[in-house]
Amino acid sequence: MIIVISPESGSPARQIHDQISGLITTGQLGQGERLPSVRQLASDLGVAPGTVAKAYRSLEADGLLVSRAGSGTRVSDQAAPVSSAVAQAARRLAGTARREGLSLEQTLRVLRSTW
Repeated sequence: MIIVISPESGSPARQIHDQISGLITTGQLGQGERLPSVRQLASDLGVAPGTVAKAYRSLEADGLLVSRAGSGTRVSDQAAPVSSAVAQAARRLAGTARREGLSLEQTLRVLRSTW
């Protein structure tokens, strides 16, 4: 699992949340797959364990992760990836929006208006 924390991309907890969510949504992390422990991922990323714990709690609240004492944190059986066509279209939209200088909020507004 590859997660990159960037100082100019918002809070580390939000970045961890968004990147893990993306990995699940695109199928790169599958149902039942075990994630690193809070301490391990915090060490790997150079952040405080509380930062990773916050991201994991948020992902649990979103229904994407399940944590159980003794068995760690895993991708929820309810988490389903999108099709590769949808993931590719999203990447194209994101790339175009970035090139055009749109913020995430502006891009989401465009997407919602076409829904």
